[in-house]
Amino acid sequence: MNLSQYLDQEGISLSVEHIVKLEQFASLLHEWNQIHNLTGAKSIEAIYLNIVDSLYPLNFITPPASLLDVGTGAGFPGLALAIALPDTPVVLAEPLKKRVAFLKYAVMDLGLSRVTVEPRRVEQVTHEPFGMISSRAVTNTKLLLELTAHIATKETEYLFYKGSRVFDEVADVQHQLSYDIVQQNRRNYLYIKGLN
Repeated sequence: MNLSQYLDQEGISLSVEHIVKLEQFASLLHEWNQIHNLTGAKSIEAIYLNIVDSLYPLNFITPPASLLDVGTGAGFPGLALAIALPDTPVVLAEPLKKRVAFLKYAVMDLGLSRVTVEPRRVEQVTHEPFGMISSRAVTNTKLLLELTAHIATKETEYLFYKGSRVFDEVADVQHQLSYDIVQQNRRNYLYIKGLN
C-alpha cells in the first residue's frame, strides 16, 4: 500500500503536497537508517505505519499555536506532525547526536522553515511556553509533566503516545489533569487539555 492508502484507512486527510513531503521524509529515513540505525522501522512500509501513528491525533486535536516534541528520535511524532502542520512553529528536542544530524538534514532537505532542532534534553530547553508538548515512548507521564513544567502554562496541551501502561500512569496524576485517552491500533493517545 502507498502512504495515501494508509492515511485514508485511518481517516487522516492531508493535501497531496503534504503527502509527497511525508514520502520524501520516509525515503530519507529509510536511506539513513540502513547506515546509522536510527529506528527499528526498517522498511518503507514500517516507516509509513509510524507516520500514520504519529498523525492519527490530527483526527481529534486542535492544531496548536506552537509544538515541542520531546525525544523526537528519528522523527516520530514531531517531524511527521511538523510536515502535516506547516503553519505551526515546531521544536524537536533530541539529545542523541546521530539522530540530531538526521533531523537537521531532514528539516533542511524538506524545506521546513518553521522547525528547529534542539540538540539537548528537554529539561535544558529554554523557550517561551508551548501551545502543545508531544512525546512518544520517552518516559512516564508524571515525569514528562515535571520535566516540561518550565516551558508550559496551565493552558499548554499535551499529546503523549502511550502503550497499555497509560492507565496506571494517569492514575498517579489524574487529579491534576483534564484529559482523554483515544485508543487506536494498540496505541493509547493521551490528550491532556490542561492542568488543573
